[in-house]
Amino acid sequence: MEDIDATDARILSVLQRQGRISNADLAEAVNLSASACHRRVQRLEQAGYIRDYVALLDPRKLGRATVVFVEITLSGQADEVLDAFEREVSRIPDVLECHLMAGKADYLLKVVAADAEDFARIHRKKLARLPGIAQIHSSFALRKVRQTTALPV
Repeated sequence: MEDIDATDARILSVLQRQGRISNADLAEAVNLSASACHRRVQRLEQAGYIRDYVALLDPRKLGRATVVFVEITLSGQADEVLDAFEREVSRIPDVLECHLMAGKADYLLKVVAADAEDFARIHRKKLARLPGIAQIHSSFALRKVRQTTALPV
């Protein structure tokens, strides 16, 4: 994969914060002509630096303000155990993120729920039924201190 230059980095930085910015406004923000800016954005998309464009939704407006981080330890580390767990956890829409970890837990999940009662339902009906589970430890987020989707470029 080719390296990006300072102009590409500025384009990526702006697009991460303003994904719906017009090409003309983006070109002005990074001091390029509109056609040169458009070519660079297309090249960044084709090279895989820009993976997708999305709308970030407000979880409170959607009744999903409770965030719970769930540490899961599996009964074993065999490929078939990991594969079965990953396949099934990917089907749970309440799980926003699932990371295979090094350390005490095998997986760390970020789960959204309406409230503690809703999380109890998700835990009982979905998480506890995942294959290969040995232990589940849940921690409720009390307050969001910082959240961003923007990577440093």
